[in-house]
Amino acid sequence: MNTLAEALNTVSIRLAAIKVTSRLDAAHSLLQVRIGVAATQLTGLADETEDDARCGGVAYTSQNVQRQLRTNLSSALTLLQQLKLTFGTTLPNPGRAPEEVRPDSGDVLVRRGPDGTGQLKITNGTAKDVAVSIVTDGQPPSRPQVMIYVQATKTTTVKGIGGAYHLYFKSGTDWDTDNRKFRADCAFKKFDQTFGRNQGWQVNLQPRPGGNADTTEVEAY
Repeated sequence: MNTLAEALNTVSIRLAAIKVTSRLDAAHSLLQVRIGVAATQLTGLADETEDDARCGGVAYTSQNVQRQLRTNLSSALTLLQQLKLTFGTTLPNPGRAPEEVRPDSGDVLVRRGPDGTGQLKITNGTAKDVAVSIVTDGQPPSRPQVMIYVQATKTTTVKGIGGAYHLYFKSGTDWDTDNRKFRADCAFKKFDQTFGRNQGWQVNLQPRPGGNADTTEVEAY
């Protein structure tokens, strides 16, 4: 992204040195401005985009960058086309972004393994949707006993939990239904404690002063 931003800035400088007829003045100026906007945004979003790549994957995130680049240049491209000038034919076109699907709060996304008498009340006091994974002790977070979706500021209860377990939760935006993950702005955390079998618990995912449950950031899963 930084390399592309540098290339765009170079193009903008070269365009500024070109003298055009009065018929092309407006398009010439607009193209320079829009290329500059695109370069600035690419540089400013580089770190954020790198973080997003661990959520939605490199290919998906790259396509989002391509869509944003076309959006930033679209007004200039339209004006050039009206003047019967060809520009930007090598820009990749990944097509429309996938339609975002937001599960309902309390939707069970995964349930496997034996039932038990454990119960967990989850309050999502944060401003982001989360997918909470109840992971049987000894299993990786990618193999939850239960995964449940909890929308921002909502509360839900999971019943029938079997055995002792650990509690993981991931947050973000742009939910990927097929892969059960957020594609952007994601974070992954785990409660440090183990939750005992056949017991009732309640947790609030919003950190609070005086809270009695510590969490730790974990690798993407």
